[in-house]
Amino acid sequence: MSDRPLCFVLMPFGTKPDPAGKAKVDFDAIYEEALAPGIIAAGMVPLRADEERLGGVIHRAMFERLLLCDFAVADLTTANPNVLYELGIRHAARPHTTLTVYASRKPLPFDVAPLRTQPYDLTARNILTPEAAAALRDGVRDKLRELRRIAHTGDVTDSPLFQLIADWRPEQLPAAAAPTFAEQVRAGEAVKARLQDLRQTVVATGASDEARAALAAVHAELRGGYVTDLGVHTEVMLAYRAMDDWTGMIDTYHELPAHLRRQVLVRQLVAFAYNRRAENAEDPADPRRGSDRQAALRLLHEMEAEQGPTSETCGLRGRIHKAVWLEAVAAGDEIRAEGLLTRALDAYLRGFEIDWRDYYPGINALTLLDARGTDEALAAMEELMPVVRFALTRSAATEVSAGYWVPATRLELAVLGGDPAEARAALGAVLASGPEQWQRTTTAANLRIIRDARARRGVDVTDLNSIIRHLET
Repeated sequence: MSDRPLCFVLMPFGTKPDPAGKAKVDFDAIYEEALAPGIIAAGMVPLRADEERLGGVIHRAMFERLLLCDFAVADLTTANPNVLYELGIRHAARPHTTLTVYASRKPLPFDVAPLRTQPYDLTARNILTPEAAAALRDGVRDKLRELRRIAHTGDVTDSPLFQLIADWRPEQLPAAAAPTFAEQVRAGEAVKARLQDLRQTVVATGASDEARAALAAVHAELRGGYVTDLGVHTEVMLAYRAMDDWTGMIDTYHELPAHLRRQVLVRQLVAFAYNRRAENAEDPADPRRGSDRQAALRLLHEMEAEQGPTSETCGLRGRIHKAVWLEAVAAGDEIRAEGLLTRALDAYLRGFEIDWRDYYPGINALTLLDARGTDEALAAMEELMPVVRFALTRSAATEVSAGYWVPATRLELAVLGGDPAEARAALGAVLASGPEQWQRTTTAANLRIIRDARARRGVDVTDLNSIIRHLET
């Protein structure tokens, strides 16, 4: 990252619902195709806010960027609460150098007339066309160049607070704060880029010794304490996850300061890691398996006590009970296995009932109903399947990029519904999505549950075995 001025981008991550009920808005595409290129063309370095991706955490790095970045661009489309909160802080601290953008013909939370702003166009399905992207890119470039020119004179104020209260003079940070901040940001962004490249390499070629050594080197650098951005440490956890290194994820979590360990996304990640480490223990008698699962359940209990159960916490709880159920089945402990299956099913069903839009607990509930195999369970599966299919269809229709889990869930639904043609098409989409190893392993394990249940009922599982082999190779 060069010494060019930093431009902080305040906008949602991923795809977000349109308040008017239309297709979701792909903010990643807007950033990558228009905002970032426009900022770069203006001679600046784009720096994107990441607290929403980190579960809404308001952390020190976010405040530093709002207060100390030379320029800022805020996308008001969909009136995202994180963006509005950040924009308010920016307007209270900086009299000028803030540009707002928004999609035309979308409801806005307030009058943008007093602001320096740049509208852009989305189609009826909320797609940013190449022509609209070029127009937004050029508009952002030109307005930021103008902002950069007038920033030296201070003649123009774009903050409503500074416009309306002439005597507003917030306390200034020490003169050394900005250079120190810029140095830390550049270091953090460089580490993030290295980690993201590393994850892509692992997906493409596997977790080689070289990749593991490279991640260990980055992690060792972070232990030196020169990067305090939670986003960087989260990227380390995700890189360890891509390598199926559950201990690495857990160690990273415990190295974080206490206030960062309290963040929801971080706790979800480490609960996931504790359970995966328990599942993958080489020695079934390893006492750490039980303690790891208890640690995961304790984290989930803490999160639910603070903010109530969610589809995510219920899904993680269901996964833990499902793993213990499979171990009881393998040990021939039928009575205990039946009780554990009930606990796993209850967790998944509760998660799906909490949020009918989240197909993850729904598809897992279907799989376990099929595994139970009683007439009552199979009838419940047939009743629930259209609801899960609708949730998946709605998600797929509003996601510009389906990622891995949409085709993976399509695959499981096709297998459960006995549709070999759809299963084959979904398998192709799964393999083409470039999944991480743990994702393929998860889907293969679920399909093995279905295969074993179907085989016990005398169903031909030849095609299903072929699908599983493709996922395991």
